[in-house]
Amino acid sequence: MRIVGSSAVVTGGASGLGAATARRLTACGAAVVLLDLPSAAEAGEKLAAELGDTTTFVAGDVTDWDDVGRAVDAASGIAPLRIAVAAAGIAPTGPLIGPRADRGELFARMLAVNLGGTYALLSRAAAAMAESEPVDDERGVVVCTASIAAFEGQVGQTAYAASKAGVAGLTLPAARELARHLIRVVTIAPGLFDTPMFAGLSDDVRHSVGAQVPHPSRLGRPEEYAATVEHMITNPMLNGEVIRVDGAIRMAAR
Repeated sequence: MRIVGSSAVVTGGASGLGAATARRLTACGAAVVLLDLPSAAEAGEKLAAELGDTTTFVAGDVTDWDDVGRAVDAASGIAPLRIAVAAAGIAPTGPLIGPRADRGELFARMLAVNLGGTYALLSRAAAAMAESEPVDDERGVVVCTASIAAFEGQVGQTAYAASKAGVAGLTLPAARELARHLIRVVTIAPGLFDTPMFAGLSDDVRHSVGAQVPHPSRLGRPEEYAATVEHMITNPMLNGEVIRVDGAIRMAAR
């Protein structure tokens, strides 16, 4: 899929993996619409201004299908929508039992944001892509974001792991369904990445966490996630696959 001349929607685009992806896609010639929460509007508007006239920030919630639809419509109004990247997500932890046990609220929220938000973008973007003219025998690519927690969730990550396992699980059936529309679906399962989730940790703790990665022995950089997104978009044989980007780490129970 050609990136230049296309439009893209990136959820969670105001920071972290989403912001790095927006920068990468803009540099490759795409017009990018950033969708992120109203609370992230200042960061989103600043990034959009930094990236230039082809980048737009839309305030919204990925759990709201109308908000996702507004972002998709905004991108489609600029150039043919051929790229969608679901990078929005949350990762709180909570035990199954005990005085701090989640009574379902955390689980429901995690599924709504991580899995439901991915599904909403996939559905709304694919519907728009299906109406466009093919380019090089393709209409579009949807890149989802799972996590290595989908496969090796740690203690306290039951809700998070379930939500990300759901993202991994929808990848192949979605790719099979959308194949007749010439739309690919692929998923990245990142390992330990230097995102806002680690922002509150001290340098010593961040170094200690990164040292758990076999090679390279550090936290992943958002730019490396974005480079994977670019490759997935431009390589037409990548479809229906979940690719770990994790430095060979396999998470321990704790």
